[in-house]
Amino acid sequence: MSQLTQHQLVRIGTESDSLSKSQKEFNRLTQKIEETTAALKQLREASDYIYQRLQADYQPLVDQYIQLRVNLVRLFDRAYEQDDITRTEQKKLADLIRTIASDLIFQYDVDSLEFIYNKYKTDDDNEPDRQVATWTGEAGGEFSYESDSLAAQEAAEAERQRQRASKPKSEKRLAREARKKADEQNTTKAVRTLYMDLVKAFHPDREPDEAEKVRKTEIMHRVIAAYEKSDLLALFRLQLELERIDQSHLTSLAESQLNYYNKILRQQAQELDDELAALQKQLARMTGKSKFTAGSLVGFDISLNSDISQLRRDAKQLKSDLKALADTGVLRQWLKSYR
Repeated sequence: MSQLTQHQLVRIGTESDSLSKSQKEFNRLTQKIEETTAALKQLREASDYIYQRLQADYQPLVDQYIQLRVNLVRLFDRAYEQDDITRTEQKKLADLIRTIASDLIFQYDVDSLEFIYNKYKTDDDNEPDRQVATWTGEAGGEFSYESDSLAAQEAAEAERQRQRASKPKSEKRLAREARKKADEQNTTKAVRTLYMDLVKAFHPDREPDEAEKVRKTEIMHRVIAAYEKSDLLALFRLQLELERIDQSHLTSLAESQLNYYNKILRQQAQELDDELAALQKQLARMTGKSKFTAGSLVGFDISLNSDISQLRRDAKQLKSDLKALADTGVLRQWLKSYR
């Protein structure tokens, strides 16, 4: 049996037909869901590509650069203890250690430097909130940060919600909740009706023919996946594809049934919109763009390649600096220019 294309699926009537308001809404929602699903697929593919590039090409360089800075802190710590280092030079070294170590500890979670940092920390040093680093695509400032103070905000919001939930419910609120529960039961029943029709027709357990049993097993995997996501549109597609219903069946749906279907489809469309917006926001944050679309990948590659080149140059320079500053004479001469 050949599968139908998405645009041949789940439509009531044709453009020339006179459709009711509910039928037009049904068609609008199914088209919107198809378009949003296609956009999500593109963004997920883009997200996978970005993640792979960051993990394979960018993060190893970041880790290498962080380790080089750790080595620099340890070099300054050893130098501070040397007998020929003056008091003024020690103050400069302590300042360098505090600055670099605090950045590595509180922004990159390099806990191994806490012992050294605490040796040189002063009473004026305030520890910032621990932060999570993500790539922003900006050369020279590769990371943006989200503070762990968000956890405190979330905890406070959870407490407010708990307090609201503990208050006695008014009659109006109880009535609203009862209507909501009834609607949820009706919409769940509408989805389950389609699901059970497919289960009864294609459950493989009682199928004697092995080849047909394999086919029905594959169908049931698709049916169960759609049902678990309450994906009404996918269940309709399966019913059409597997000839459980035809276009005339959709056209003859009662208005009351259509209204329930439309309610489910609206919820499904909203969930997809929310997922799309969240993914766009995540990708925008990862790539340092105000808005991310699938077409932004070219700009991402250009920006990432630029930052990779800059990181390599910085790492090369830092390696050279570490080698030179290991010489106490060179270090003392360099400290003279440090302010």
